[in-house]
Amino acid sequence: MNNLLNFFRSAIVGPLVALIIAVVVISLTTDRFLTAQNLINVSLQVSTVAIAAIGSTLVILTAGIDLSPGSAAALTTCALAILVKNMEISLPLGMLAMLILGIVMGLFNGFFSTFGRIPSFVVTLATMSIYRGLAFLITEGHPIFSVSPVLENIFYGKILGIPLPFLYMLIFYALTAVFLRYTRSGRAIYAIGGNESAAHLSGIHVNRTRLLAFVLAGLAAAVAGVLMAARLNSGSPNYGVGLELAAIAAAVIGGASLAGGYGNIISTLFGALTVAVVQNGLNLNAVPAAWQNITLGMIIILAVGLDMWRKDFGRWFSRLFKSRGEAGGSD
Repeated sequence: MNNLLNFFRSAIVGPLVALIIAVVVISLTTDRFLTAQNLINVSLQVSTVAIAAIGSTLVILTAGIDLSPGSAAALTTCALAILVKNMEISLPLGMLAMLILGIVMGLFNGFFSTFGRIPSFVVTLATMSIYRGLAFLITEGHPIFSVSPVLENIFYGKILGIPLPFLYMLIFYALTAVFLRYTRSGRAIYAIGGNESAAHLSGIHVNRTRLLAFVLAGLAAAVAGVLMAARLNSGSPNYGVGLELAAIAAAVIGGASLAGGYGNIISTLFGALTVAVVQNGLNLNAVPAAWQNITLGMIIILAVGLDMWRKDFGRWFSRLFKSRGEAGGSD
């Protein structure tokens, strides 16, 4: 009985069940979902959202929010296209510059959210507009195509039949899991979200740790932007629209608490897979884009609701099994 209760309380169960339900439902609605080619498409689609969701999860764990990943990714695609195609900088150097750009964007978000004491919602709402505005400014509103013939290989290449973006995603999630579990900074991120005052009294540098979370989120958004540019071999200020919502949805479906201090990065991966599977299923069933947006919004509401009701569900299950145990004992 205790093992069953521990299973229901596990952070990974809810997101895994949600993913399984989504796969089963979509498989019943279309016979094209489980084809090899479509599964490869899903693995390609999920990579960008999943990597951006790493940053969203880290910020949420500190009880913050980041609304800028979509715009940051768009700016990354545009800057990379300009450097590599227009300025003829080598692709590796251009990609390194984009990672630095992501760190700078994260620093900007983190500085004003921590040392500036402006709510992260307000700061990242502003930078969501700023970063996309910069993308329009540097490109004059026009997309840049055919950036580099090598760029597409970063996205469409395979190792042992496995798409490279899926491998990138797994590597980043493994590194993040190790960071959160085994490093002082990773544990500090949980501590700050759980109880900021207690974290401060225990000697944790609260502002520095929050700043680090935003820096890593900016870096994740830049990586997602590079993958986005590689997928389309282009840069455009219109790319990344809705990426921030999908990333936040992945985090909250994965059980990350918006109050901070609670979440599991592997559960976020299941959340991202759920978002990608649902979007893919809606596309296969020719559901209009408007209804896809409505569905994603409803998923976010449901996920946040489950987060708020988690303790109530836990108490309900405990009372249910306890009453059944007492009934069985009386017999």
